[in-house]
Amino acid sequence: FLLLNCIVLTPIWLSLKLAGISTLVLLLIGLPLAYWLSKWRSFVKIILEAIITMPLVLPPSVLGFYLLMAFSPQHGIGSWLQKVFNVQLVFSFPGLVLASVIYSMPFMIGPIKSALQQLPVSLAQASYTLGKSERQTFIKVLLPNIRASVLTAAILTFAHTLGEFGVVLMIGGNIPGVTRVASIAVYDSVENMDYRSANAYSLTLFCITFIMVISVFVFNKYKAKSPLE
Repeated sequence: FLLLNCIVLTPIWLSLKLAGISTLVLLLIGLPLAYWLSKWRSFVKIILEAIITMPLVLPPSVLGFYLLMAFSPQHGIGSWLQKVFNVQLVFSFPGLVLASVIYSMPFMIGPIKSALQQLPVSLAQASYTLGKSERQTFIKVLLPNIRASVLTAAILTFAHTLGEFGVVLMIGGNIPGVTRVASIAVYDSVENMDYRSANAYSLTLFCITFIMVISVFVFNKYKAKSPLE
């Protein structure tokens, strides 16, 4: 409690908000995309999987730089959005969300795609035989059998987004109340030699992330086992 008195809670709230929105967006995008990738067989799929995986291996500063160029009002997508919709992504919270979705995408799609690929093909075939459509089969048959993987992907995505630094700094900068998330607040505090605040922010992020990761292991250990798991 003494440590929490040393910090402003707005960066923590912004980090939680950013992680929550990014995770929800990635669930909406990741579930159908992972399903598509688990079934599709072509060279284009390999290229797409490589692009999705790149954030895992690229330095965040490199990814952040190219996103900054793409989102800039003077270039690419950013210029088009500025002219057509008067929307600016750079140094804004929506820009942080879009960058976070791109940066955390492999953490959502990877576990879900792997889980779908491990399901028996006969499961979907039986559903089709009973007259279910592909969409109904995915929602009512396949998803319930990979719920643990979906939960794991969602928690890992949330935790990963919560700890972002390089990408959010490049895209959002350090605007208090707008883009100054907790990881940026840690950096600021260290630069100002305010180690008590840096410790408080860091400890808060550590505790939130640790609880979430532990919850994944606990759920996976004690969840009810189905014949397919």
